[in-house]
Amino acid sequence: MEPKSGVNFKIMAEVKKIAVIAGDGIGPEVVGEAIKVLKKTEELFGYKFELEHGLFGGIAIDEKGTPLPQETLDICQRADAVLLGAVGGPKWDNNSKELRPETGLLGIRKALGLFSNIRPAVVFDCLKDASTLKPEVLEGTDLIVVRELTGGIYFGEKFRREGAGGQEAVDTCVYNVQEIERIVRQGFEIAQKRRKKLASVDKANVLETSRLWRETVNKIAPEYPDVELEHVLVDNCAMQLLRRPSSFDVIVTENMFGDILSDEAAMLTGSIGMLSSASLGEGSFGLYEPVHGSAPDIAGQGISNPIATILSVALMFQLTFGYAEAAEVIERAVKQVLDAGHRTGDIAVDKSQAIGTTAMGDLIVAAMVR
Repeated sequence: MEPKSGVNFKIMAEVKKIAVIAGDGIGPEVVGEAIKVLKKTEELFGYKFELEHGLFGGIAIDEKGTPLPQETLDICQRADAVLLGAVGGPKWDNNSKELRPETGLLGIRKALGLFSNIRPAVVFDCLKDASTLKPEVLEGTDLIVVRELTGGIYFGEKFRREGAGGQEAVDTCVYNVQEIERIVRQGFEIAQKRRKKLASVDKANVLETSRLWRETVNKIAPEYPDVELEHVLVDNCAMQLLRRPSSFDVIVTENMFGDILSDEAAMLTGSIGMLSSASLGEGSFGLYEPVHGSAPDIAGQGISNPIATILSVALMFQLTFGYAEAAEVIERAVKQVLDAGHRTGDIAVDKSQAIGTTAMGDLIVAAMVR
């Protein structure tokens, strides 16, 4: 017998635990709009979310003396997913390494086993004029950067020493085969579900870590015969993203290269305020955050763009919860609002017509229908 719809659906819905880490600057503002979207999906689909809030980044340094308090890490480890706003700001720029907000980011990724960062870059037709590139160059751009997140130069040994020319600073870059294999396999698997094209980005003409990277990619590639593999040197990739962005489908690369290239890809869309991201480990757990930073220069003014954070919720639904229909509802609502001409200041051609953070969030929520 088919179950009756309506009354019992919400009662039977599985509770999903989300750790909410608003962070610094505009983080609390954009996360607030994303929470409104979460609540709307509860109404539309009968989902049930349990939100638990924690301090992280600069605010945690000020209140707890560390960018990643143990209680915040505990909240994240109890959750099914993490929603993060943004961290950092000039207030903490001169702190020691241990008391910098960015140290908390590296720490939480390591502690939660998040080895992969997924960053989509899609150009909305109605926003082509917001980009600095010509519309004909942007036509059809829809790519994903898959960035290795817990290895490489960001996590290598760092030290200073005295040399012949005075003090020297050393940052070591280390990758092993296992680290490369797991991220490259993820890149191939994502490409299989898309247009079956994978660009592996390295600097194999100079770096030994990149030579190992390329050797490992070539070893794995025969397992995915349906995916077209292209090796691209990082400097060439940076140029081709501006010259022919629509030719890329999935880009997989190491930590620092991925950090830089994904920000470059962000600007293809017209604003870094448009891009969502997911940091994934083994299984379904993930941390979801906008690509943009804390933007302290506009914090508290109510003018930040919440779309990247809202689209990060859609990614959470796709990759962690398997709520594909709800993700489509969110993405469709964002497109509808943008097609209607509504813009925050970062993507508005006429700045005098720009709307604020709350207004954009309200419009997107209102446009969410099944």
